[in-house]
Amino acid sequence: MMPITNDLLPHADKRVFDCADEIRARFSAAMSDMYRREVPQYGTLMSLVAEVNEAVMTRDGSGAVHRRVGVERHGAIRVGTARELHTLRKLFAVMGMQPVGYYDLSVAGVPVHSTAFRPVGAEALARNPFRIFTSLLRPEFIADAQLRATAQEILARREIFTQRALELIQLHEEEGGLTVDQANDFVAEVIETFRWHREASVSREIYQRLHEAHRLVADVVCFKGPHINHLTPRTLDIDTVQAQMSLRGITPKDVIEGPPRRRVPILLRQTSFRALEENVTFEGENPAQAGMHTARFGEIEQRGIALTRKGRTLYDALLARVRDSHSADSTAADYATRLEFTFRDFPDELETIRREGLGFFRYTLAVQGEVANELPTDLEALVGAGLVHATPITYEDFLPVSAAGIFQSNLGGTEQKSYAANAAQDEFEAGLGAAVLDEIALYEAEQAASIAAVMARLKQRIPA
Repeated sequence: MMPITNDLLPHADKRVFDCADEIRARFSAAMSDMYRREVPQYGTLMSLVAEVNEAVMTRDGSGAVHRRVGVERHGAIRVGTARELHTLRKLFAVMGMQPVGYYDLSVAGVPVHSTAFRPVGAEALARNPFRIFTSLLRPEFIADAQLRATAQEILARREIFTQRALELIQLHEEEGGLTVDQANDFVAEVIETFRWHREASVSREIYQRLHEAHRLVADVVCFKGPHINHLTPRTLDIDTVQAQMSLRGITPKDVIEGPPRRRVPILLRQTSFRALEENVTFEGENPAQAGMHTARFGEIEQRGIALTRKGRTLYDALLARVRDSHSADSTAADYATRLEFTFRDFPDELETIRREGLGFFRYTLAVQGEVANELPTDLEALVGAGLVHATPITYEDFLPVSAAGIFQSNLGGTEQKSYAANAAQDEFEAGLGAAVLDEIALYEAEQAASIAAVMARLKQRIPA
């Protein structure tokens, strides 16, 4: 992989490299290379996704629209303490990634709450939309008080960042950027935090006790750092990928999480292959006495239009209706059927979604609008006359129930039947050291800015 060079700098001062987008792109590529070496099935999955995406773009002539899809990834990590989360916020800031959204995964029995570090703004997302879904362990869900205290003591002792990484994060804060050499060092040092280490940092007995409390607790507490547990490419046809995975020797999970297949994709659909069983050695034991640990897996996602608050309310209500309609002998096929039937109540025509205020759109003045002699002043009339284009805004974020479903299916669970929320956003943000951004507010601002730009352009053409 080629290092960052002075040629990448967008300004005359070659001493400071402050282009976060370039650092993020290099880190994303380095992470993908590392995960491909660690999890060979990820490489097989990437090839399959690339083939399916190419077929979709060839069929639809949509290559220009989807030009970022080939490099699009999101990773997922789990950390154990507020201190680790706080440092991660500073680390990701070097790459232009901010905490967006709060996700309470305890709704599905997963003892974490989360945010997504990602770029904000259309330009940064177009350059590289890399995201890291980051979960913080909630030790209060470990029922055994003694075991909970043991887990907290173990986590308090560990340091998941290299000393050089910490120095570079501090330098970035003080100087407002990094030199080219420092940027390359930063990527190399930060990758170490997310690397897989087969050596557990605890005894087999402690591991087993934590594993019995919850498999995810063992994964967070018992290792040197927050190894990347999946790295997710974006596909344009998740159903085809799901169907073809088994033909490539990959076993997919039974259910695609999120909404059903639709003419107009909404929000996010996700599937994955089963988590790997990997050899680990425990503290005080000979490597020949290796045990097994299951945590890392492969995931695929398909993204659709971002929904407004009204649209999300409808989506959540429909999903709840599906979840509540289960029976004791429900199968994956039953769930898919219930999902598709119930979501008939969500409009599946793009213009209906727009008119009813269910989805977010980016508005631009069409060529006809630039040259027309007479223009209406009402946005709806402009769109109806073809003078203004409305393009769906892609959903860049996550769904808590879907994320929990992916986690559970790869930790030995099945379809979740009941949910009880235990949100603790204030506590999460205190550890983070910042408020998370409201993802829907970001989409609202993007849509409003596009409308304002159209109206300003019209005002320039037709002075009052």
